[in-house]
Amino acid sequence: MNTPTKLDFSRTMGVLLAGGQGSRLYDLTRNECKPALAFGDTRRIIDFTVAGAVRAGLRNMLVGTQYRPETLNMHMRHRWGQAFDTLSLRHGPTVTGHSAGYTGTAAVLAANIAEIDASGAEEIVVLAGDHVYDMDLTAMIADHLMTGADVTVAVDAVPRREASGFGVMGTDADGRIRMFVEKPDDPPHMPGDPSRALASMGIYVFQWRWLKPVLVEDMANPRSGHDFGKDILPRAVASGHAYAHTRPVDAEGRAPYWRDVGTLDAFRRTWLDLQDGHARCRLPEGVGLRRDLDPGHDGFYGHALRAGSLKLTPPALGARRWTMLDDTVVMPGARIEPGARLTRAIVAPGTTVPGDLTVGEDMAEDARWFRVTSAGTTLLTQAMIDQRATARVRIQPSATLNSGRI
Repeated sequence: MNTPTKLDFSRTMGVLLAGGQGSRLYDLTRNECKPALAFGDTRRIIDFTVAGAVRAGLRNMLVGTQYRPETLNMHMRHRWGQAFDTLSLRHGPTVTGHSAGYTGTAAVLAANIAEIDASGAEEIVVLAGDHVYDMDLTAMIADHLMTGADVTVAVDAVPRREASGFGVMGTDADGRIRMFVEKPDDPPHMPGDPSRALASMGIYVFQWRWLKPVLVEDMANPRSGHDFGKDILPRAVASGHAYAHTRPVDAEGRAPYWRDVGTLDAFRRTWLDLQDGHARCRLPEGVGLRRDLDPGHDGFYGHALRAGSLKLTPPALGARRWTMLDDTVVMPGARIEPGARLTRAIVAPGTTVPGDLTVGEDMAEDARWFRVTSAGTTLLTQAMIDQRATARVRIQPSATLNSGRI
């Protein structure tokens, strides 16, 4: 549809779900939640979602936090505080009075009903704070208002063979959702295309007058998981008032970028996609993603030769080896000493990689010291580097002693 140039969002509230631990990212989220993870020098994962809300003109935002929110809270206030008329950071254990905090995605809104009521909101835009994506929320909200739906769900057309990992919609040609199934073995295909299925992106627009009583009833049900996808959305589908919003595609049939960066493999691949310009994804305004190579740095950064995701650095004065980073992510605050060779690695913030380290050529050896996925991504942290160095110091004296006896 043709999106109006200006919509009145004075009675629209964004609710940002930003409490995820991101356990499949392991050591990266030991000290901060997944949405707060660095994604570029000064950008964080949550910035992609917040930038979309700001572009759409949302002025009121409630952020539900849960796990290790300190970094996230500081970033939201400093980076985005001036972008909203109201920015409310609502920590689950504090709001609920229980250490468990929010007990599901829908519980975030249920626990904050009074605040949402006080805002005068009529539409609620529920956003996922832990995905990297490009979304025109204005078009989605406009579709929602036009259909008069109780809920509108953002969907992405994915290959049907890959859809079993998602919540999948079966829709009419006009977008009305007739079926919703979580992680189906045999996903329903999208209208007119048997090769693809419509996967939920976890982004919703609700009519508050419909959602509020449903939340109250759901929270009173001890058998409910208080989850939007499993417990709330099926009720709207059953009533016939749920619609799917499909993002527009380009001339080659590609929708804007959307990735769940919940695993080490996905995190690395998505970072490289954006770094190399391979993704159809607008970046959060005012924040650069590429690392500027610094000729004055005594580590990796200096006069690199670049081909795709491969970076090569000639030997520094007095050094004998080239530095090589292939399909590798170097996070802010990490440093690569001259001579290191890293393939399909993630170097965590604050980590110094020694020049004699080679990673990505012997997975069994890498797994002795580092976290290695089945797909070959290796996570390096300073603690892992230190543990390896300590073990080598213990081994080397015995090796030297034995050598002297021969």
